[in-house]
Amino acid sequence: MTDRLPAPGPSFLREQEVRGLGRRLVAGMSRPTTTEDWWVSVLWLADEAGLASFDDLTPGGPPPDPPAARLGQAMAGGLSGLILEDAGRLQIRLGPVIPPASPDRPWRAPAIVRAGFRWEPARAATLRPNELATEVLAAFRRAAESLVRR
Repeated sequence: MTDRLPAPGPSFLREQEVRGLGRRLVAGMSRPTTTEDWWVSVLWLADEAGLASFDDLTPGGPPPDPPAARLGQAMAGGLSGLILEDAGRLQIRLGPVIPPASPDRPWRAPAIVRAGFRWEPARAATLRPNELATEVLAAFRRAAESLVRR
């Protein structure tokens, strides 16, 4: 990816620095919305030049599975107990906002995803909306850091 897209705007919450890359990269998020019981937000990774690429997170080369799958697994673990389980499935959806130019190279895409969650009602009721958003942004940052460390 040669042309960098700008970050989608200011982050709803204070950006969180992603550690382990040797350069400054931050995680940000859009203002969350709720539709049909789903809590939805856009999450991204950026530096001063704009959106990072998922390739930037894998100095040793990308793994075979797509980045959204890796991030989704890590975020589900990071938000354990908050995400509703329905019929044995965690209610989390994570997908790229901008698809890769080539489906054979899913890591060569801007590091921006749409995330949707259905929350465990009893657990989510104990958190204010900003606290819940902070938990999601922190889980996204930690998931991105886990890609760097892999």
